[in-house]
Amino acid sequence: MRKLIATIMLFAAVTAVSAQDNIYSFKVKNDKGEEVSLEQYKGKLLLVVNTATRCGFTPQYKDLEEIYEKYKEQGFEILDFPCNQFGQQAPGTIAEIKEFCTTNYHVTFTQFDKIEVNGDNEIPLYTWLKANAENKNNIRWNFTKFLISTDGKVLKRFESGDKMTDVEAAVAQALPTAK
Repeated sequence: MRKLIATIMLFAAVTAVSAQDNIYSFKVKNDKGEEVSLEQYKGKLLLVVNTATRCGFTPQYKDLEEIYEKYKEQGFEILDFPCNQFGQQAPGTIAEIKEFCTTNYHVTFTQFDKIEVNGDNEIPLYTWLKANAENKNNIRWNFTKFLISTDGKVLKRFESGDKMTDVEAAVAQALPTAK
């Protein structure tokens, strides 16, 4: 009976999160552990990414930074959420992760606190992202990316192995100035 009640409560929570209209109602923890609202990104084109520092895809940080530098003046932001769920490939504290990314990839886009993207401890933002993407499956690995429109809706999901040139092309196409 307890398991049934827990399942019903989880379903209700997922349904409530999925019903959110856009990304701006979510709060997440920044790199200092403080809760911040994503409403501060209203009107910006966003790329939300779960990352890891010891992954075969870690060199994507270089590509992400290049895309960020190229389009940030046009209202583009990258929101980086380190995640240690896949192969324990994001060890260390958020401060250590930031130091690694800054030193090795010159990352200047926003990095948030470490999170989980699947399972019982996944943050509500990722529940919503998956529910509102064309591919509603769980995140399979590090460096899954969600492109969010300037009105806060999921435009596209990119898997880890997708070409970064395709990610950049989608960013360029979705920018308000591109239309």
